[in-house]
Amino acid sequence: MKPPIFRPVAAADLDDAFRWYERQRVGLGEEFLGAVRRTLDSIAEKPELYPIIHRDTRRAYLKRFPYGLYYRVLGEQVIIVACYHGKRDPRGWRKRK
Repeated sequence: MKPPIFRPVAAADLDDAFRWYERQRVGLGEEFLGAVRRTLDSIAEKPELYPIIHRDTRRAYLKRFPYGLYYRVLGEQVIIVACYHGKRDPRGWRKRK
């Protein structure tokens, strides 16, 4: 499997969350990114492991942090469409391509 591609809006989600956690406590943003990396590794290993939640989009929850990675599998490529907080309107990410 190729390394995942983050859509620009998903990369912005990730950056926003990282900065928010770093403001809470120095180093917490890095812990958040570690959780993201572990989840990405799991997705790369078995992309079909996580459930389809809308059309062809799957969601993998992070451990310890209330975020999910929303992604699509296109052949050998994983496209991350959102890094979304669990308390946000779950339909908001659906507008993304």
